[in-house]
Amino acid sequence: MSSFLEEILRVKEQEVTALPDRPTFERNITLKPSLRKRLLESDHLQIVAEFKRASPSKGIIVDTLLPVERAKRYEDAGAAAVSVLTDQTFFRGSLQDLREIAESVQIPVLRKDFIISEKQLREAHAAGADIVLLIVAALSSERLAELRHFAAELGLETLIEIHNERELETALAVEPDILGINNRNLHTFEVSLQTTEQLMTQIPSSIPVLSESGMATPDDAQRVAIAGVSGLLIGETLMRQGDDQLPGVLRGFQVKRFPLVKGSY
Repeated sequence: MSSFLEEILRVKEQEVTALPDRPTFERNITLKPSLRKRLLESDHLQIVAEFKRASPSKGIIVDTLLPVERAKRYEDAGAAAVSVLTDQTFFRGSLQDLREIAESVQIPVLRKDFIISEKQLREAHAAGADIVLLIVAALSSERLAELRHFAAELGLETLIEIHNERELETALAVEPDILGINNRNLHTFEVSLQTTEQLMTQIPSSIPVLSESGMATPDDAQRVAIAGVSGLLIGETLMRQGDDQLPGVLRGFQVKRFPLVKGSY
């Protein structure tokens, strides 16, 4: 039986084949301030707040929120960046969501998708992204290095996502701008914060790290903060908050960091 990730990648390969070599539109906004720099310099966890209508594991989360309105509320509440799902088939996102949000906020914007081609990186840059997600589990080590290099040529920071020790070794070899530890296994969709706790002991302190998935309460944030992460990527929990509740909930995750003394990079 194929995994969830393998199913997603089969669809993504078909989508990418149909894309033009270059976008039919051009970037019309400047790059935002560096997320990497903010993660390294802050003494509290920084929040990358995600706009996500749905997911394969949860189905429809919220499909009534307007992208720009929600992104601005994230920014006003103190988010360090906005993550935008652009996959249509599995997450009900779109590149148009990204374009609209990028034009409306002053904080950096992450294109979150299953990126396997330079076409998608050109598209992300043209749409206004400042950061792109590269998932180690979805790429060969050679392909990861090529896409990371191409993203840098475009001026985009890379969030390189891992889930285990083997993927961490692969990610470190390409000198990531930011590491993301996904607490969700993309093959089974099971979630455990122990993934962050275990992998953080092996990551040099000079690399900013986001813990992704499974963040439901400030206690979860405290747990991974003690492990040494720089920030959190939070989607479902924030998407489910009403406008009045959102600021307090988001700020509740901004707990004090516990930087650890580890190896140099």
